[in-house]
Amino acid sequence: MLVLYNAPHSTCSQKVRLCLAEKQLPFEEIKLDLGAGKDHLKPDYLKLNPNGVVPTLVDDGKPITDSSVICEYLDERYPATRLTPDDLVERARMRAWMRFLEEVPTSAVRVPSFNMAFLPRFAGLDRDSFLREEADIRPLRKHFYRRMGPTGFKREDVEASLEQLRNTWTRMEKALADGPWLLGANYSLADIVVAPLIDRMADLGFAETWEGQHPRVTDWYARMRARPAYGQAFYPGSRLSEFMPLTAAVKET
Repeated sequence: MLVLYNAPHSTCSQKVRLCLAEKQLPFEEIKLDLGAGKDHLKPDYLKLNPNGVVPTLVDDGKPITDSSVICEYLDERYPATRLTPDDLVERARMRAWMRFLEEVPTSAVRVPSFNMAFLPRFAGLDRDSFLREEADIRPLRKHFYRRMGPTGFKREDVEASLEQLRNTWTRMEKALADGPWLLGANYSLADIVVAPLIDRMADLGFAETWEGQHPRVTDWYARMRARPAYGQAFYPGSRLSEFMPLTAAVKET
């Protein structure tokens, strides 16, 4: 039995749910409260995932961490539906995409996400209280929270993240000239890894960062949403706008 510890709105959780859905693998879903409950920072969960982040997959009692690693693990462990190219060069291209997507847009999307949706969680906290109660308790994201602070990221941080995301769409537009997917004819884990990031930016109201400028990306996103697995992974309640009031990415002063 596969068990997935995750959060509905977490982009990293969404990519693993999408991978599971594409491979039609049944699993038990354990939803963690990342807000007031801080389930991901409780001792029992930290035993499974010392990083204190979601998701964590448990397969036959063995925990697997890091969303992209989980996706590759699932594709190797359950190969009936392959999401990795057989050709070594194409497989390397896929992994290069995955590395880039993890290092650049996955990190960048957190900045507008937190500024627009999560700051109300910290209302009323001064900086010292915020550092003590929210930032310094996190094994992996301590310095991310410290940089954000209780009032959110600065304008230059938001602008830098949006630049990184626009650069990602530009790369995708070029790659999609060779076929419907990032690896041409082959639908792969690279498409799965980037899909939640596009979905998140659309949910935050930033679809204009690719629409009208990158028609291939627009068409790719429509193809992704049309796949049966997409609706399974992005079930009701998995988008921020469904349960949180969204604010401006940068507060005017």
